Amino acid sequence: MKLRNVYYRVHQFGFSAFMYLAPLRDAKVLSGAGSIYKIPELVKQEGLKKVLVVTTPGFIRRGSLTPFFESLTKVGVSYAVFSEVQPDPTTDCIEEAVARYSKEQCEAIIAIGGGSVIDCSKALGARIARPKKSIPQMAGLLKVLKRIPNIYAVPTTAGTGSEATAGAVITNAADHYKFTILDLCLVPQYAILDPELTVGLPAHITAVTGMDALTHAVEAYTNRFCSPTAKKYAFESVKLIYENLLTAYEDGSNLKARENMLLASYYAGMAINSNFIGYVHAIAHGIGGLYGVTHGMANAIIMPYVLEAFGDATSKKLSNLAELVGIGGASEQKKAKAFIDSIREMNKKMNIPDKVAELQEKDFKTLTSRAVKEGNPTYPVPVIWEEKEFEEVLKWLR
Repeated sequence: MKLRNVYYRVHQFGFSAFMYLAPLRDAKVLSGAGSIYKIPELVKQEGLKKVLVVTTPGFIRRGSLTPFFESLTKVGVSYAVFSEVQPDPTTDCIEEAVARYSKEQCEAIIAIGGGSVIDCSKALGARIARPKKSIPQMAGLLKVLKRIPNIYAVPTTAGTGSEATAGAVITNAADHYKFTILDLCLVPQYAILDPELTVGLPAHITAVTGMDALTHAVEAYTNRFCSPTAKKYAFESVKLIYENLLTAYEDGSNLKARENMLLASYYAGMAINSNFIGYVHAIAHGIGGLYGVTHGMANAIIMPYVLEAFGDATSKKLSNLAELVGIGGASEQKKAKAFIDSIREMNKKMNIPDKVAELQEKDFKTLTSRAVKEGNPTYPVPVIWEEKEFEEVLKWLR
């Protein structure tokens, strides 16, 4: 093994052990239909007078949050709204949110939306806690290290698990480079899993966000140094996804399937808190940043190619996942292959393509360098790759 790879493994083991042993504060979970309406009383009990509601333009345009706003007013909590969050929040978007939060003299954040909204809210909280640091200066590991304002995270998609995690993915507005802020203080104080908010989610969004959650669970489990805690959450997530994703895709009004997918997303987020993501994400972040491909879509397409490229290094663990969801085979390798094939089959049933149409060969150098920079040495992946291995996967994706 190369000396550099030895260094990577030592670094990965040390940080995985730290994340496993660190006193990570889990979000307090409220679940069930209508659970969003428990937030106003929680805010009031904290003695907070004014909150910033961070969401997307669609929620405001449709008037979906009007009853919730009325429930805040009813208990005497004032609010301001920042609804300019777009998919893949940029540094510029976050600075706008910071200005709104400060101008309105808010004391806490209620994030209602998908992963982009919750990630934006975490970065906003980090900027409030560290007003002299820019967002890029907080990129990487443990660069905040200070309590941020309370975040009440209300996911409206079942995919990113951001309501559970210690990370936020941000896009630099200047060069479209995606990076992660990772700090224990970013875990929201509350995760509110209200399935009624996901019932109207289009089938396509249900599909790609669900596959995002599956990617989190599979990467956390197949990574090196997977703790019993990470394994438990990953298994719970994978089982729920295989049992509920296609149902939620085909029948969006199925409240039980929607609730189970929210739980699956949350559990997958808990798994990556302990054992991180991997090279699927390292490639997907680059593709999403350059071409605007949605994160869940990129993960869904890339995941089977990366798992195949890992080869025997993941056969045992993938065969365990196959058994978990009732997929058989005559050997570990065959069960592992069958599990990878089942991912492709789910993609096909949900009309997710098997190639990235936007991908251009002229961008391979940029994408491989960004993937290496993101993945090494932090992610405890089954096999350590350099530019050559990433480029090979990119060729398969075209």
